[in-house]
Amino acid sequence: MLAIKSPRAYAHESGLRARAGEFIKPYASHIRVFTSPRAWQAVNPELTQSLEANDIRWEIEYLTGECTDAAIETLKHNVEQQGAELLFAIGGGRVLDAAKAVGSQLPNLKVINFATVAATCAAWSPVAIVYNEQGGHVRSQPLGKMPDLVLVDSEIIARSDVRYLKAGIVDALAKYYEFYPYQRNNPNDLALDLKVMTAKRALDLYRELGPAAVAANQQQQVTPELVKIIDANIVLAGLANSVRDVLPTPGFAHAIHNRLTHQPELHQWLHGEKVGYSLLVQSLIEHDGVPDADLLTLLRAYDMPLTLAPLTGDRAATIRTIAEQIKFPAASAERLPFRISADALEQALLATENTF
Repeated sequence: MLAIKSPRAYAHESGLRARAGEFIKPYASHIRVFTSPRAWQAVNPELTQSLEANDIRWEIEYLTGECTDAAIETLKHNVEQQGAELLFAIGGGRVLDAAKAVGSQLPNLKVINFATVAATCAAWSPVAIVYNEQGGHVRSQPLGKMPDLVLVDSEIIARSDVRYLKAGIVDALAKYYEFYPYQRNNPNDLALDLKVMTAKRALDLYRELGPAAVAANQQQQVTPELVKIIDANIVLAGLANSVRDVLPTPGFAHAIHNRLTHQPELHQWLHGEKVGYSLLVQSLIEHDGVPDADLLTLLRAYDMPLTLAPLTGDRAATIRTIAEQIKFPAASAERLPFRISADALEQALLATENTF
């Protein structure tokens, strides 16, 4: 069964924060704002002025830590206690995922996501990533209900640290490198074909426009190239994740990423940076110890880490433990054209100790 789960609408324009109230008004007049202190500062005063101009009443709540089960439950309780008609999430992946999770649990609640960075496809993606308090991955929670609207203001993203855009580019291009290997053993899977086609379009955009978009972000300028790359990071990557079939095709690099989140020494790496390093590990396994040259060029171009940070204790023993604790569904592993094992993972992780 082929299924596509996506937000009902998407709007992206420069300066959109000053029109946020216009977008919200058709949905609700009594809302809860869920954000982070940094994101709230980035969108104001224009956003609050727009809410006031459209007679929208709101209460605000900040997420200061991870998207945990406790944070999701607290937000859900506060939304219900307030009697809010709509949850307006403003921020990065942790904020947006928590809001999506709450919206999925409350059938009558409207959700609008406002992405303030393009570091992941979280604003669009049909899952919420749940972590523990230390930032370790707990699960990727499928959503029963998607946001009603996703908003993006390219001015806000142009003003953000370029490191976020680079991480978002790599997180998005990972979809192609993670999905296309499945095609070798599954040539007649339409859902898989759609995922790979969408991911390939994003990859082509990164090759063509990525450097110009990064330069625009560094100069805090909104350009056509930056706009297209923002859409690729959020929409194309999100859409590639939105296509489903009976047989799952999870990304192997993301499975490696999930274990890396439990390594305290890597906590300062962004999601896309962990994914970038994990793509290198996947490529080493897939190509018998020699990474794909095009992938390696892209990882270097976007300043991804190509070796693990200093690790506490016995480095070799820690790497072995990481390899043994990477989890990947056996049914999905059987669909890939390369063999996955703790030994293969250990050898690939150790190979990244060399200079690429």
